[in-house]
Amino acid sequence: MTESVLEEGLGNTARQPLLGNPDASVRKNGRNFDEEDGQTRFSYEEAVEETGFGLFHGALLVVCGWANASDAVEILCVSFLLPTARCDLLLSSSDMGLLTASIFLGMMVGGYVWGYLADQRGRRRVLVLSLTVNGVFGALASLAPMFWLFLLLRFVSGVGVGGSIPVIFSYFSEFQARTRRGVMISALATFWMAGNILAAGLAWLVIPSTSLSFQLGSLQFQSWRLFVVLCSIPSLSSALVFGLVMPESPKFLMEAGREAEAIAVFQKMFMFNHRGDTKPFPISGLRIVSGSHKEHVVPNTKLRRLIHTLKEGLSPIGKLFTTPLTSRSVILFVIFFSISFGYYGLWMWFPELFKRTEDGGSPCSNVSRSSSVHPENHTCYPVQTAVYMEGFVTAAANLPGNILTILLMDSVGGKVLISFSLLVSGVSVFFIWLVKTKLQSLAMSCLFSAVSVISWNALDVIGVELYPTQLRSSALGFFTGVGRVAAILGNLVFGQLLDTSCAIPILLVAALLFSGGLSAILLPRTLQTELT
Repeated sequence: MTESVLEEGLGNTARQPLLGNPDASVRKNGRNFDEEDGQTRFSYEEAVEETGFGLFHGALLVVCGWANASDAVEILCVSFLLPTARCDLLLSSSDMGLLTASIFLGMMVGGYVWGYLADQRGRRRVLVLSLTVNGVFGALASLAPMFWLFLLLRFVSGVGVGGSIPVIFSYFSEFQARTRRGVMISALATFWMAGNILAAGLAWLVIPSTSLSFQLGSLQFQSWRLFVVLCSIPSLSSALVFGLVMPESPKFLMEAGREAEAIAVFQKMFMFNHRGDTKPFPISGLRIVSGSHKEHVVPNTKLRRLIHTLKEGLSPIGKLFTTPLTSRSVILFVIFFSISFGYYGLWMWFPELFKRTEDGGSPCSNVSRSSSVHPENHTCYPVQTAVYMEGFVTAAANLPGNILTILLMDSVGGKVLISFSLLVSGVSVFFIWLVKTKLQSLAMSCLFSAVSVISWNALDVIGVELYPTQLRSSALGFFTGVGRVAAILGNLVFGQLLDTSCAIPILLVAALLFSGGLSAILLPRTLQTELT
């Protein structure tokens, strides 16, 4: 990356002096040597390189990956229970649109709030809280006897999901050296596929098993309710692991001026990566940018404190759309809206679309056979196992896209992969509308699944690299919030039009994905850049 682009990403901080006397610092062996205290002070990137790569990063990938998978399970849980739960909760297609939209509404609220708190209070604490909210309220939804209560609990669960998704990638990336960051974040993103497959597999095993149903007081606890409970376990177990064993991000600690704590984390990384090695950890001082940690004056009245909090909470949004970040933020806005409307608008409805192809033909050709406008006339039992088998196959189709992302991320770069993925995804969705048989519909759905996941994985990498530490979680939270608005709109559009004008939402998805692919060409190149 050129110097001018690096300075653009860093903003003014790239030109700020080091702590201490800036004139007393010279370069020795590629590192900054502070003559004032006779101590070698390492930058963040140099410290990460010194810790090496090994057991710690493998364990970190598993822990963060499981958290990422838990978010996928919680989101996709709703789509798999719709074909059966619609009868017990008396849902029309419009109601199902509201239900699938509710978790995204919660994610929109949670994404920015949790992202802001993660930039102010730390990544680890926010992850523990958001994953706990996700799991607890997701499990409680299984006991809801009425649609409105189920809707409310899914919304609150979505608030938790909205926090863990953007923060987990900020947290994970801040332990990675720049030479491995692309492939490691791509590997982390593949756990979304694992969560997708887990949700589809659980649905396939549990929901058709009506023998698992039992009476719980006045509530008939159907097998789909047990499925909802099982889907909350990954989030709760992730919260427990983060709360008990995981450290805070060393990059965040450095930005907060907490040098001793950051060194302790680097030492822990070094110890795990060099087990059995007697070589001492070489870092005793870190190079921290002056002004990275600011003391905030809090007003002394409740009203002023509220106004102060709102201003501070919204200020990162303004910074995203000021020079030199304006153009990249606008482009990401377009991309996140396009892919979220398209992916979630279509993906959340795949089980229902597959259900409509059971008698042959394309999803749109069977509109007249749907009785979803009158849910009491809809037949949900016996459960059609093929619907869940097809969902599992579509989820497993993510695998080629994930492998391709890992292989190409550090050589091709994120923006090329995003553009390619969205353009091909748009074409595949167009053919979903054209196909005439159940097998063709499944094939095009698998192609969409395999290709669209590439853009999500690439966005996880490029989104981290485009913004500095003090804005990173807020930026990811904001853009995932934009995506949630798009996902809400996508699900509402499908819910309203699927029974009457099926072609409109499908062709709209194809057009949006194609426009997002063209916009991605304008993104800056961030291949193997230093985190700022």
